[in-house]
Amino acid sequence: MSRPVHPPLGRHLASVSRAVSRAFDEVLAEAGGSLPVWLVLISLKSGTRASQRELAGAVGIQGATLTHHLNTMESAGLVTRRRDPANRRLHLVELTPAGDALFVRLRDAATAFDRRLRAGLTEAEVSQLGTLLARLRDNAAGPE
Repeated sequence: MSRPVHPPLGRHLASVSRAVSRAFDEVLAEAGGSLPVWLVLISLKSGTRASQRELAGAVGIQGATLTHHLNTMESAGLVTRRRDPANRRLHLVELTPAGDALFVRLRDAATAFDRRLRAGLTEAEVSQLGTLLARLRDNAAGPE
């Protein structure tokens, strides 16, 4: 059996994805955060407050996992949670000033990381990469 000229695309993409993900995690950690914290902060910044259920859906984190992250964030003074007066079964989550400050640090770190990833790429190449990645995602999902 002859050896392929190029590694399988899925394997190559998975390897690149892991390397980029690890590097992004390190950048966020150096700025005092993590990917789940960053996702929660982004979601809260796009609206003033959200229920934990809405937040879980927006962030793509399961309820119990989100609760764990919110407990840690609340202990660190980054968010507050309180019962929704209109529906006592729901908890509303809001950013504190410390959470807002962390958002700014993580936003700056994420922006710098994005510039690092784009180094040496033209806008046309970045656009083409986006198109190709979307096509790979769709291909991986299979026919509908």
